[in-house]
Amino acid sequence: MKLGFVGTGALSSAIVTGLKSLPGETTPVVISPRNEAIAADLAARFPDVRIAADNQAVLDQSDTVMLAVRPQIAREVLRELRFRPDHHVVSLIATISRGEIAALVAPATQVTKALPMPMIARLQGATIICPPDPIVTAFFGRLGGVIEVEDQDEFDALSVVTATYASYFKYLDTIHAWVRSQGVSSDKARAYIASIYKALANAPDTAPDEDFMHLSQDYATRGGINEQVLRELSERGTFDAFAESLGRVHKRIAGE
Repeated sequence: MKLGFVGTGALSSAIVTGLKSLPGETTPVVISPRNEAIAADLAARFPDVRIAADNQAVLDQSDTVMLAVRPQIAREVLRELRFRPDHHVVSLIATISRGEIAALVAPATQVTKALPMPMIARLQGATIICPPDPIVTAFFGRLGGVIEVEDQDEFDALSVVTATYASYFKYLDTIHAWVRSQGVSSDKARAYIASIYKALANAPDTAPDEDFMHLSQDYATRGGINEQVLRELSERGTFDAFAESLGRVHKRIAGE
């Protein structure tokens, strides 16, 4: 595989970093120069990562091409490029359908959508791909795992999950700010919150056949403080508003 990246942002950096952390990994990688700082950092850290002169040079030197440009400029960028029939194209652009990407990268015919998470840099988090593709599955399978999806609608629904990262950290930041307001040092508060939520992230493994509400009920002891916070947030419509936001994101991803 000769791997190229059109678009060199945080996600491209995470994928390359995860890939190059694997023992004995020597896949040649060529990256676009659009983000000079990220491109220079990757080239400095990994001897088999090179910066191309431009996006077309990325294509000319690659057989597998990952599209990681921002959706706002993706169509403009892709229309200017000349793809080859043998290019294997992997789109990381969540809000543009596989069908539209396929039209933009013709005559390339092998087009897969993939959605890794930033923690792929540490070989964590599954990547969803659609449609199933043995080459793409093997690639991302080494970087944290893969969930293959055959149906585009299912892929779009799963993609909505990735819209919740920032809100999750805002949730933790709200807890952190409140604890600090009570006179607890920032370092102690952060260490405790991070430790607790790392442990909670493993809780679904203790009940693999149960849904998340089962875990919520386990932690919401009747009359306890967990029940109180859950009840108060529910009464204020917090989770309903959250679900409505997910619905709007889904419409955006699905192009509705």
